[in-house]
Amino acid sequence: MGDIPAPLGYLLLSWGVITGILVILVIYRATLSTREDDQIYISNAGDHMMADEQRVLIEKMNRLGRPILTLSILSGVLLLASAGLWVWIGLKTF
Repeated sequence: MGDIPAPLGYLLLSWGVITGILVILVIYRATLSTREDDQIYISNAGDHMMADEQRVLIEKMNRLGRPILTLSILSGVLLLASAGLWVWIGLKTF
């Protein structure tokens, strides 16, 4: 067993960073969704203020959807590229 080759190390490092950012965004979205209410039973006076807060929360959650999808795809591609490079290096040295 030896050291990790530089290209494989760079791929694994970038995969780790991208996956870390993805995990943080997913956790943030989950915390936002816990504050979202499906049904609100309050008076008409408080309805306007609560409805505005709910709209802001839903807007934030919708905006997070695209970056989460993009980072998920990028993380998968980097993981597959790392696995492919690892196999290629293994076959090359075999």
